Amino acid sequence: MRILAFAASNSSVSINQQLAQYAASLAEGAVVEMLNIHDYEMPIYRYDREEESGIPQLAHDFLTKIGAADAVIVSFAEHNGTYSAAFKNLFDWCSRIGRDVWQGKPMLLLATSPGGRGGQSVLDFAASSAPRFGANVVGHLAVPSFGESFDPKDGTMTNAALDEELSRLVAALSSSAKG
Repeated sequence: MRILAFAASNSSVSINQQLAQYAASLAEGAVVEMLNIHDYEMPIYRYDREEESGIPQLAHDFLTKIGAADAVIVSFAEHNGTYSAAFKNLFDWCSRIGRDVWQGKPMLLLATSPGGRGGQSVLDFAASSAPRFGANVVGHLAVPSFGESFDPKDGTMTNAALDEELSRLVAALSSSAKG
């Protein structure tokens, strides 16, 4: 099984990247590819730009990565209650190629933040909208108070209840991907 995992953040110190990587590591026997969406940075989407120059190759490349995976794990950074600008722009370009951005892939949606809600607003939005773009959302989990719930040195979840729930969701994702 091949898992594609990434944070919907372009921060070089993204706690969501740490969470996505940890979640992917829980999938026993899976081949995991970690992406950094910074590698898919494109000009801000604008219809006139698309008409003038077409869709950037990086959008096609990102969709190819999704297509090659059996399952996808995304951990969303919350910026003012919604997606980060970096992810939204990448998503906008990809959706111009076709509405089925997630290509029917089983997905685990995560979010974390230093605050007590753990990115719950962006996670709620992602969980409700992703199926309209071809996602098979297997589960979702917000991890509140990241600094208290996760040990970045060890790269492990320190909150036992959250760790157990995340392990259960990763197992469900793996099962869904295997068919």
